[in-house]
Amino acid sequence: MAKIDKKTVKLPLLAMRGMVLFPQMVLHFDVGREKSVYALNEAMNEDRLIFLTAQKDIRDEDPEGNNIYDVGVVAEIKQIIKTQNHLRVLVEGRYRARILHIEEEEPYFIAEVEEHPLKSGRSAGKKMINALMRTLKDLFQEYSMMTPRMSKDLVFNALAADSPEFLTEYIAANMPIHTDDKQMVLEESSVTKRIKMLIQILEEENDILSLEQEIHEKVRSQIDTNQREYYLREQMKAISSELGDGDSAQEDIYEYHTRIEGLKLEEETAEKLRKEADRLLKMPYNSHEAGVIKGYLDTVLDLPWNVFTKDKLNIEKAQKQLDRDHYGMEKVKTRILEMLSVRALAPDIKGQIICLAGPPGVGKTSIAKSIAKSMGRKYVRLSLGGVRDESDIRGHRKTYIGAMPGRIINAIKLAGSQNPLVLLDEVDKLGNDFRGDPSAALLEVLDSEQNNAFRDHYIEVPFDLSQVLFIATANNLGNVPQPLLDRMEIIQLTSYTREEKFQIGKRYLVPKQMKRHGLTTGQLRINPSAIYALIDYYTRESGVRGLEREIASLCRKAAKQIVSGEAEKVSITGKNIESFLGGHKFKQEKLASDGEPGLVNGLAWTSVGGEMLQIEVAVLEGSGKTVLTGSLGDVMKESAQAAISYIRTCTDKYGVDKDFYKTKDIHIHVPEGAVPKDGPSAGITICTAVLSALSGIPARGDVAMTGEMSLRGRVLPIGGLKEKTMAAYRNGIKTIIIPEDNKVDLEEVDNIVKESIRFVTAKNIKTVLDTALIRKFVPRKELAAESSAKTTGTLEYREEEEQRGEPLIAH
Repeated sequence: MAKIDKKTVKLPLLAMRGMVLFPQMVLHFDVGREKSVYALNEAMNEDRLIFLTAQKDIRDEDPEGNNIYDVGVVAEIKQIIKTQNHLRVLVEGRYRARILHIEEEEPYFIAEVEEHPLKSGRSAGKKMINALMRTLKDLFQEYSMMTPRMSKDLVFNALAADSPEFLTEYIAANMPIHTDDKQMVLEESSVTKRIKMLIQILEEENDILSLEQEIHEKVRSQIDTNQREYYLREQMKAISSELGDGDSAQEDIYEYHTRIEGLKLEEETAEKLRKEADRLLKMPYNSHEAGVIKGYLDTVLDLPWNVFTKDKLNIEKAQKQLDRDHYGMEKVKTRILEMLSVRALAPDIKGQIICLAGPPGVGKTSIAKSIAKSMGRKYVRLSLGGVRDESDIRGHRKTYIGAMPGRIINAIKLAGSQNPLVLLDEVDKLGNDFRGDPSAALLEVLDSEQNNAFRDHYIEVPFDLSQVLFIATANNLGNVPQPLLDRMEIIQLTSYTREEKFQIGKRYLVPKQMKRHGLTTGQLRINPSAIYALIDYYTRESGVRGLEREIASLCRKAAKQIVSGEAEKVSITGKNIESFLGGHKFKQEKLASDGEPGLVNGLAWTSVGGEMLQIEVAVLEGSGKTVLTGSLGDVMKESAQAAISYIRTCTDKYGVDKDFYKTKDIHIHVPEGAVPKDGPSAGITICTAVLSALSGIPARGDVAMTGEMSLRGRVLPIGGLKEKTMAAYRNGIKTIIIPEDNKVDLEEVDNIVKESIRFVTAKNIKTVLDTALIRKFVPRKELAAESSAKTTGTLEYREEEEQRGEPLIAH
């Protein structure tokens, strides 16, 4: 053939089935296909060189150019022997080459190939190469010892090799491994990677061979016992046949005994099952009781006794899996990675039962799926919502008609392994009635000291649940009994912030719904402003289920426009979204403006996130009554009483009439009266609003606050700070007053909120009033000393300039 340049030649190509040739190796093979015979003849007519490469599918009788591997070996034909039906060919590999392109396919392949030399392993270091070669030789020697048919000369040549290139090609060529693995080694250009690849292949082969040997030894040791039992059972069959009982019962009993012995159960369990199987002989084969026993044995023997999946505890892959499936949730992900890390160091650890607590739709169930996927465990979900019968957990006695195992055992059977990940979904929705308390039945299941011998009422034998990874989910921990809660480690999942909802919608929900509705990015574009509009004006939720439904609605409407021919491409923005979904379902709250005494911005936590909570106070002429409206709970009413009592103890300090509680009626109202409200965190807001109304000093409209207040004016800590601050940011608040003890919780607040809002931490109500009101209070004794003091009814104050300068504590 004509030479093109130093490293590139045109050669006839022969596709081999199930074989891979390496350089410097000699190979015998048979050729029968007409195309291959033509290629051999052409090579013999020229310089006896031919390019040999493997075909991808060995079942393909006439492979095309795209069905053969690009990397192969240029070989020299040493001998061709013609037999009756085919040619016997002997070749020797020269050098590795790869196909640049195939010039002809008929009547035989002609390819332009380029020499493809190996990369030197010097970059890895001589010591590293020597260490890898030594490991490879040790594994190959171990492999040869477990493979009796392996030639000693092959082993000696491999162990005596000094060249890593020769060693990898020699071992790969002479091992009976899969063609794809050989081709993978041939294609690898890095010597270091080749050695590592072969080390992995040999480790897997050695594990399989050692397991085969172990199985063979166990089988051989049991042959005597099995033969004895076989003869005895055959005698029983003969006796039963003589008595006219037929063969069906004997065959079933023999099968049950065989399955029992094959499962390698503990002696107590095996003996119990043998007795149940033997009971079948003492009763009519078609009787009801015989059917109960057979159903029982089938159920117990179908359980995955001693079947375990191997945990894949790769922290980096688990991190990628969690990041790929979920946005944010850094604390939850960190805790899960910590759990996996501990399991990697201590695989036998038990008792780690996690409860994911949080509002609906924040990803509790999907987090559990991601954990199972990252660990390589079977996943099974067990819904506990509405379960009221203890037997649902622990099963029914098999003596009852229609008896069945409990949900725990059924979940294990469904998973098919003894160490799955079982998700106990909605554990807070468990009920109880005259049939028992299912939450009490779960105590044994979730107790690591007891669940290694869990006894279901139906199966009656102990089953080990200690290797099961239980993960529970709950919306409200207050509904979970304390003994059950004590057995679980709680991980709180807070509601998503506006920015988190946007990122989830953009990264996950929009692509998911577009794919589900058959839309491409060229047909539909949902602008970021449209996603923000969905979050602000069309949904009010803690999770993203409602957001996903609204995105699906947009996709359906876009699909209708495209299919009907109204538009070829649909673009949805915040401005035109109303034409798709109608008017806004939810309106943004309006901030209080400066100059309105008795109106103060508070912050509240709800199950769907943070909300602004404005407190309105009106002071009326009356007889000292306090009226509270707005569907307030008992705790909130008590906060109002505490605030008024505190003000009565400090009337001189705030320049308020001492007898206001006798001569004035105070009406405290929280808007949206149809929505129930409760909790202590509105204490400082109520106190500020009452003092503002009594003194006539307005509160700043860009200031919001949250905090519980004691009867002595101390500001006490609250919860839900992250959600509350996000609500303030969403409504344009510039300053937030929080309890000093909540300063540490600012770490959880979103960075965008901390950059846009000033935080003032308050230890007592004085700091709150100085920050929230536009003027300072003046004590009554100072007012009396000034002849210019102004009095409006019974409310006295001195106007001062608004405070300027840095806050007491700002973040």
